[in-house]
Amino acid sequence: MGKLKIFYAVQATGNGHISRAQQLYPYLKNMGEVDFFISGNNANLNFNIPVKYRSKGCSLHYSKCGGLNYFNVIKNIKPFMMYKDASSLPLKKYDIIINDFDFVTSLACKLKGLPSVQLGHQASFQSSLTPRPDDRSLIGELILKHYAHATNHIGFHFQKYDTFVFPPVIKNEFINARTNDFKHVTIYLPSFQRHCLIETYKKLPHIHFHWFLEGIDVIHTQENITYYPINQELFNVSLLTCHGLITGGGFETPAEALYLGKKIISIPIKNHYEQQCNAAALKQMGVLVLNDVDDNFSNIIDKWYDDKNTNPRIEANNIDETLEYLIDTYPSKNKIIPQLC
Repeated sequence: MGKLKIFYAVQATGNGHISRAQQLYPYLKNMGEVDFFISGNNANLNFNIPVKYRSKGCSLHYSKCGGLNYFNVIKNIKPFMMYKDASSLPLKKYDIIINDFDFVTSLACKLKGLPSVQLGHQASFQSSLTPRPDDRSLIGELILKHYAHATNHIGFHFQKYDTFVFPPVIKNEFINARTNDFKHVTIYLPSFQRHCLIETYKKLPHIHFHWFLEGIDVIHTQENITYYPINQELFNVSLLTCHGLITGGGFETPAEALYLGKKIISIPIKNHYEQQCNAAALKQMGVLVLNDVDDNFSNIIDKWYDDKNTNPRIEANNIDETLEYLIDTYPSKNKIIPQLC
């Protein structure tokens, strides 16, 4: 197979999409030339990938204590600008278009009549076998299935719920890494501001917390809490050596913790349907899921910390096999796809 020209769209509404792209990049680079398109602006990680195109796209905005701020989400959507960005993307020169849940690229493919593959966690929800919460959301289902429309799908999830669903992509730093238990609890809850939870953690002076928090510039410790900036390397070390993890209902971070055999408390973002789905899957696996945080949260943490039960470990993705599946199933570039009127 000759060298390919690959377009890879990454939704930057969080760090997980960026992290996965960085992990896949060396493998894709062996296949050909890769150009990345970054859409959205919620990610905190530095981009160690060659970003050729950018768009403001659609970004998430959070309320102060654990929810989505839909007013700010809608206020910052610019339909004309997204249409303009989609129209200007030179997608016809690429052999493969990979879309990790980006609307602009999906729209561009429709406008230009081009095939694409949705590669990522959200693609797993094309299967009805992927876990959902008891209270399904019609709007949530429509978004998961149609927001980043593609002609093909390759999903990642905690377990292989369907034929096109593969194990999560785990960072090289965690593959066969030596873990330790230094007894601290690692916290990553980007939808919660500091004042929402600080009193809860202070009620547990016998537990040391590593709290990764936006707005922290310098690592410092106050009482039983060490505050860390959002930094991938620091977070990796903390996760490898923690007793347990308190995080949201995202995918990549819980997947890494499960791979490492760390216990988890998952607090999905309120009104965030994908996170509610992830929480349903985690709950099936025995992970402690909290739909809300109240005055009893400190007692819940204390009991969970001492609980001897552990969550099942999951396997890591075989990236070579997954990319081989992508090539084998990718629609022919010559296939006629109706263009939008």
